[in-house]
Amino acid sequence: MPAAAAPIISSVQKLVLYETRARYFLVGSNHAETKYRVLKIDRTEPKDLVVIDDRHVYTQQEVRELLGRLDLGNRTKMGQKGSSGLFRAVSAFGVVGFVRFLEGYYIVLITKRRKMADIGGHAIYKIEDTNMIYIPNDSVRITHPDEARYLRIFQNVDLSSNFYFSYSYDLSHSLQYNLTVLRMPLEMLKSETTQPRQESFDIFEDEGLITQGGSGVFGISSEPYMKYVWNGELLDIIKNAVHRDWLLYIIHGFCGQSKLLIYGRPVYVTLIARRSSKFAGTRFLKRGANCEGDVANEVETEQILCDASVMSFTAGSYSSYVQVRGSVPLYWSQDISTMMPKPPITLDQADPFAHVAALHFDQMLQRFGSPIIILNLVKEREKRKHERILSEELVAAVTYLNQFLPPEHMIIYIPWDMAKYTKSKLCNVLDRLNVIAESVVKKTGFFVNRPDSYCSILRPDEKWNELGGCVIRAGRLQTGVLRTNCVDCLDRTNTAQFMVGKCALAYQLYSLGLIDKPNLQFDTDAVRLFEELYEDHGDTLSLQYGGSQLVHRVKTYRKIAPWTQHSKDIMQTLSRYYSNAFSDADRQDSINLFLGVFHPTEGKPHLWELPTDFYLHHKNTMRLLPTRRSYTYWWTPEVIKHLPLPYDEVICAANLKKLIVKKFHRYEEEIDIHNEFFRPYELSSFDDTFCLAMTSSARDFMPKTIGIDPSPFTVRKPDETGKSVLGNKSNREEAVLQRKTAASAPPPPSEEAVSSSSEDDSGTDREEEGSVSQRSTPVKMTDAGDSAKVTENVVQPMKEVYGINLSDGLSEEDLSIYSRFVQLGQRRHKQDRSSQQLCSRCPDGVIKLTPISAFSQDNIYEVQPPRVDRRSTEIFQAHIQASQGIMQPLGKEDTAMYREYIRNRYL
Repeated sequence: MPAAAAPIISSVQKLVLYETRARYFLVGSNHAETKYRVLKIDRTEPKDLVVIDDRHVYTQQEVRELLGRLDLGNRTKMGQKGSSGLFRAVSAFGVVGFVRFLEGYYIVLITKRRKMADIGGHAIYKIEDTNMIYIPNDSVRITHPDEARYLRIFQNVDLSSNFYFSYSYDLSHSLQYNLTVLRMPLEMLKSETTQPRQESFDIFEDEGLITQGGSGVFGISSEPYMKYVWNGELLDIIKNAVHRDWLLYIIHGFCGQSKLLIYGRPVYVTLIARRSSKFAGTRFLKRGANCEGDVANEVETEQILCDASVMSFTAGSYSSYVQVRGSVPLYWSQDISTMMPKPPITLDQADPFAHVAALHFDQMLQRFGSPIIILNLVKEREKRKHERILSEELVAAVTYLNQFLPPEHMIIYIPWDMAKYTKSKLCNVLDRLNVIAESVVKKTGFFVNRPDSYCSILRPDEKWNELGGCVIRAGRLQTGVLRTNCVDCLDRTNTAQFMVGKCALAYQLYSLGLIDKPNLQFDTDAVRLFEELYEDHGDTLSLQYGGSQLVHRVKTYRKIAPWTQHSKDIMQTLSRYYSNAFSDADRQDSINLFLGVFHPTEGKPHLWELPTDFYLHHKNTMRLLPTRRSYTYWWTPEVIKHLPLPYDEVICAANLKKLIVKKFHRYEEEIDIHNEFFRPYELSSFDDTFCLAMTSSARDFMPKTIGIDPSPFTVRKPDETGKSVLGNKSNREEAVLQRKTAASAPPPPSEEAVSSSSEDDSGTDREEEGSVSQRSTPVKMTDAGDSAKVTENVVQPMKEVYGINLSDGLSEEDLSIYSRFVQLGQRRHKQDRSSQQLCSRCPDGVIKLTPISAFSQDNIYEVQPPRVDRRSTEIFQAHIQASQGIMQPLGKEDTAMYREYIRNRYL
């Protein structure tokens, strides 16, 4: 097999910060603790940051000796054993970055993490807690009275709330980009490894790779897409001074993963939302776009489908679909000083040549390709002009830009007044959205890393032949993207994105050979699981931008929401209004400080003294931009040449410069995703296994009764789902009886599932359930009048389960068929090849069978055992002898492999 490519796994995953009076020593290691790196941070500089990375890879023994020498050299008296000169300050899992206000620098460390998803063996973690440590020593610290206030504002950005990172998977890019990079031709990878790099003097760089021949594997690491990186400004000061493994880029948004069980076959459904760090902020304070084409509330949502039975990126089956939400790309705002629930919309600047929209769509063409499809959900007919102002301006901008684009790459504009259709009793909102979703997915296509299955080629679906995108030898590529917007890009947008995602999910399942038609219906376990993911996704994004959870959900537009949902919607509306009126300004200051939009400087106004942050986000108000774009040729020339493919994924010299390519041994830990995922060097338990703890369609959505079709694509009644069984006390009692009487029923739901039931449940009810479930026999919990009802619900009719009622008498035809089957089996079992005389004595009605297979003894009664070759027999005998203490001599190949393993791991 030729040399392959694999993502580079960071060798800094565990950190320990050691402290002396003059320095901090940050010791980082990989997860197996076999390779170490050391970062020295000077504490004697009051306002400057001095970080030294020797770029040497230490072994565990070398690090112990180094720390021992540091401890000995920093004691107050030489040879004194009572006091230590080196203190262990904190343990961490990554460096968020370095920040300075008016005094010295701080270092921000990740102290707690939680695994949230797994993509091809690459773990995605959520930050649970951080620690902010002041670097300069107290003896050199120069205090400032406003330092504490800046520190408090900075810490208002809660890093434990929806910030994610990965040591081996680039979260700032899509799955399509990451896998496209890995499929790059090997000739280009070889040319990239020959170029001198900053880390070329690493002792592990190219050791022995020339003599080993084809045993090398190309490790690839790409530069992150900085638009979705939130700690880029915090890492910028050390970016060129340290090894790349110290740089841990984090994203902000949402990450959720659930397991879809299809007759026991696990399929992971992952939803990742990346919030843009450009022009970021809160609801009413960030509207429209800035002068560089970055829009407010811009979020890229990617749904990933993968067959979890095969983990590898090269051998597994993966599919993804990307869509975007964002504010209308115009200069507009809303004045919140009027204290109105819906402040009036005003256009701040005239833009007759759609300059801002051109910059925005040029970015999208470069990242996603064409076509760019705009789904505009704002109102079109109003008594008083409000949302319609945005629609009219957006139509004018798109019309102007389209007249210069080639016809095949024009921006597609779809206006649809969703609020109007929702109020109408004659129209079904989701049916209309489903029609739009079908047309959108057919135009953009989706990504899948495997070619069409043979059954799809043999019996193609009529919708499959109309699918767009780009078909390549290794699968399909998504070209273009759907951009959805309303005014806030929250409630209506989330429902529209869910419908498009549901349509794309059907095509993804069909492409992986998991369903026979690219169509999914509501009220199936698969769609319920996907809907719950999207509601969590919508609630999280709404809290980040609007200050409250979603007000209108998918159930609201399906008009099946319970009456209690209306009161919850009112509370969410009030919560959103309160947040926008009283706390959004403080949150906006925190975001501006965290992202480096505002830098505190001595002698200049403080952040809280600024009347507005308009000048911070619009750089053209402070200085003239160096280049001015053409009014007609508004796109980047290189981008338009490669359409419909996105320019960022095209193999060219500019994109190759963004890659770090290094050749490793095939057993090197930096590219061994098997050891990274399974971790055979540490003790693990099933209770802590992530794949067992995640939401599962079989455990959390499938009904708990016997005889139910286990397929997640079967339409069920609303009261048949696994979660609604625990909806109230009586249903929960019935569920306990079902679990005790049905041997094949799934285990009881987790504590999380119970807590997600209706609000009427109390702690006393849960204790009763726990005490009942520990008994060995079912306990009667209902009155006598309800006993028949409970029995009817628990014990299903035999006809429904087995297809026949044994209490009734069998017909003569059934008895005749059964007796013939028994006689046939007896004769086939006793039949001898040499004697054919018994065939003439067959009783009447017995069918005579003549074997036509080459395997004459291979039938339901006996199977011919396979033949074992000589080599396999010798291996088995050697295994038996090894258990008895008799060891076989090692061959040359085994000795060479062992030597290579020892050299790579310990030398």
